[in-house]
Amino acid sequence: MSAAQGLKYIGTRPVRPDGLEKVTGRANFGADHALPGMLFGKVVRSPHAHARIVSIDTSAAEAMPGVLAVITAADFPDRRQMSWRRKGFNDNLLASDKVLYHGHAVAAVAATSNQAAEAAAAAVVVNYEVLDAVTDALAAMAPDAPVLHDDLFTEGLAETPDKPSNLVKKQVISKGDVEAAFAKADVIVERTFTTPMVHQGYIEPHACVGNFNEDGQATVWCPTQGHFGVRSMTAMAMGMDEGDIRVIASEIGGGFGGKTTIYLEPLALKLSQKSGRPVKMVMTREDVFRATGPASGTVNTAKIGCKRDGTIVAMYAKLIYEAGAYPGSPLGAGAMCMFAPYDVADVLIEGYEVVVNRPRVAAYRAPGAPQSMFAGECVLDELAEKLGMDPIDFRLKNAAKKGTHAAYGPTFGAIGLTDCLNAAKAHPNYKRPLGDAEGRGVAVGFWFNGGNQSSAEVHIADTGMVKIVEGSPDIGGSRASMALMAAETLGVPYERIRIRVADTDSTGYCATTGGSRTTFATGMAVIRACEDVIVQLKSRAALTWGIDEEQVEWSEGEAHPAPGVNVDAEPLSLAEIARNSARTGGPISGRAALNAQGPGPAFSVNMADVHVDRETGRATVNSFTAIQDAGKAIHPDYVEGQMQGGAVQGIGWALNEEYIYDADGVLENPGFLDYRVPVASDLPMIDTEIIEVANPTHPYGVRGCGETPIVAPLAAVGNAVSHAIGIRMTELPLSPPRVLEAIDNGGNGGA
Repeated sequence: MSAAQGLKYIGTRPVRPDGLEKVTGRANFGADHALPGMLFGKVVRSPHAHARIVSIDTSAAEAMPGVLAVITAADFPDRRQMSWRRKGFNDNLLASDKVLYHGHAVAAVAATSNQAAEAAAAAVVVNYEVLDAVTDALAAMAPDAPVLHDDLFTEGLAETPDKPSNLVKKQVISKGDVEAAFAKADVIVERTFTTPMVHQGYIEPHACVGNFNEDGQATVWCPTQGHFGVRSMTAMAMGMDEGDIRVIASEIGGGFGGKTTIYLEPLALKLSQKSGRPVKMVMTREDVFRATGPASGTVNTAKIGCKRDGTIVAMYAKLIYEAGAYPGSPLGAGAMCMFAPYDVADVLIEGYEVVVNRPRVAAYRAPGAPQSMFAGECVLDELAEKLGMDPIDFRLKNAAKKGTHAAYGPTFGAIGLTDCLNAAKAHPNYKRPLGDAEGRGVAVGFWFNGGNQSSAEVHIADTGMVKIVEGSPDIGGSRASMALMAAETLGVPYERIRIRVADTDSTGYCATTGGSRTTFATGMAVIRACEDVIVQLKSRAALTWGIDEEQVEWSEGEAHPAPGVNVDAEPLSLAEIARNSARTGGPISGRAALNAQGPGPAFSVNMADVHVDRETGRATVNSFTAIQDAGKAIHPDYVEGQMQGGAVQGIGWALNEEYIYDADGVLENPGFLDYRVPVASDLPMIDTEIIEVANPTHPYGVRGCGETPIVAPLAAVGNAVSHAIGIRMTELPLSPPRVLEAIDNGGNGGA
């Protein structure tokens, strides 16, 4: 859709500010940084999924040539008096009492070369008492399951438990009377769906350089989605004041939520502190898979009842989310999103978070929502089929709209779900005739989007060049979106804007780039900082003309005397005012710091046409269409890119990707050869259509668009495969063996 009338820069597609450096290879990523005298760090990892640490002997490693430091958990602040949640965070960096997953870090070394560091890591002797492991959520909930944490007592139960278990918490979202509502339903479908633990699949592994100075201050260089978060988490692990740590964010080679936490940074700093030298650490691909945070595996049940005319009367879900070794799953977000697209009076969602002997999960793009909405949207699809209704018409009949009270709390304002559904129904891809053994799947996606704290500064150079300084790492084109909003607000050409993502000592606080918050929240800070500049520019023009500031207007990048003001003056451009700034008050700089409120919820509709080879079980996506309400597409190229990227990741999750563990809890596919993400030859062109229903809480209508695209593809592809083979599939991934088994058995779900 075209840019809103009256906007000159927003909605255009200029070249991204960081594009040339990246395509020419000049951009510096995490592993590119180097310092004089730098050492190389390596981590010692557990070969067991669950074991008690009896002893760690580092003497042989410390005696090796070139080794300058070896650390264990004993080198960090005492964790015994910490809350178990904080202790769990620190134990995930370096285990103290027990290892809880295959690849859990137990020690780290620093040496003068990579080879020496690897040899030293191999020389560290750890004596383990191996314990039974449990890597499956349902097994972990059994009364006789091995217990990971002796001090973990379930939260949210009616009665406080008297013994520890692997059940972290129970969470409930409810409105109305679901039991009574189901009694009024004419048709009810209930199914249980399983999704595997999957990885974000970012191409750049985790890396950092840590340098601990003699004065007790430290600097970290790393690829991250939030360097202020790295600062606070590292300070907590080190027992330091945040003010003594400076974090510099490099360019980032993918994150998708997986680089919102830390794994190496405190280890590099502690090794640097002990050795007196800077230390560089880079994960191997195997380390990334074994020891960083994937997305939760889930077992989710959805039950939905409706009238014969298609009116949904009741929705129920039971969600079970794996947290990995330590609490912190996205259960809450999954429960919030699951039924949010529908205007239904009676809803009940019961959620359970469970720890298992797998790596602690981390965010993965709309964390928690793809898994829960896979279950909900597949049951909706089956209901539409039973009723003989078009799946889009069924959703339109029940779609949330302005005034709908969502079960998770808010009452929606202006939203674009019905616009997306109508666009999907009118799309040429929805009308395309299906071929033999081909099925079409439809699904709705939802993400509530984020606000949070952001800061920005705008400095005007004497030449009129606009310099923006902010603290949100750019993982999807946010430099361009900030520059476009600044250009629109100031009325100056995009080409006259320069933007820098500054380190934690050089700009005000910005929350992590995640939750689809950056263009919304940091963008709002940039806009307000530009408005601050405009106030100053008008004041300088008034001083130049000898009139009151209220008698000056700013438009099209120039100061004008207001209509009716009797003054003989030509308009003054930003460059002209800047050139004379020394004579009118000094440098011109604007600032803003805010806690952004009112992020606009975002909805999407995905359609997939999938062919299934009934002889091999192989599913091929022939067509995929992503339609999404972005509020306002500041830079449409990047909005479309987010939509296409989310679709690709969702297709991979639906068809190929999964963590595979053996009976002892050892990960068997820790690499891109065996953990197969989609490549170009696996995919069709991803067709996109941007819907723009402005978010009224943002000056330009921004909703945020990064999360929503991954939510619906799992269900869209799952529904398509189910239709192609005439069997309702309930377990992901829909890999050839699983699909073929379902075809051969004529059974349900490929079980």
